[in-house]
Amino acid sequence: MQVISATLGVMLGRTYENQVCSAARALEIAGERWSLLIIRNAAFAGMTRFSEFQKSLEIAPNILAARLAHFVESGLMETWDEGDGRETYHLTKKGLDFVPVIIALTKWGDRWAAADGAPIVYEHGCGGRMTHVLQCTKCGETVQPGAVTARKTAVMAKLQAQRKARVLRPRGVARERHGAAAGTDAGLYVRSAPPPT
Repeated sequence: MQVISATLGVMLGRTYENQVCSAARALEIAGERWSLLIIRNAAFAGMTRFSEFQKSLEIAPNILAARLAHFVESGLMETWDEGDGRETYHLTKKGLDFVPVIIALTKWGDRWAAADGAPIVYEHGCGGRMTHVLQCTKCGETVQPGAVTARKTAVMAKLQAQRKARVLRPRGVARERHGAAAGTDAGLYVRSAPPPT
């Protein structure tokens, strides 16, 4: 869905409902502007307070509040009561699983978008730099990006069939959202079951 504004132009929606893709589902959760930078600062700078995120990123308070609330709702962060009426935001295991994504994105940015060189490096406690590599789970070989192919799984066929049923449903049939609330990653709409008789 797109929203048209005379002053802002076209504002894009948050979802990719027509995409049967885990990357699209991940972007729905953490693909908005500022999102990965908030996660980066929580993971690598140890930031937990609203004021810390706002000061470091110079982000509008309403945008920051919306992103943090979305992260809590999505399970990327949890809030802790500090006892003084303030909440702090902490990455969950699900949120920490974005660390390799940030490292890979940074490596790409260092190569293709940082004309003066890497402004930051990620290091292990031993002093060695972190990197992100593609490795085959079967043979253990390190693989170059051009040698990777995508193959549809049985899950793809199932999700495509659900999507087709959604598109072909008669008018007036209610849609039921399946996804994070139902404990799955598939943000799909499927035809609701008829009520019991």
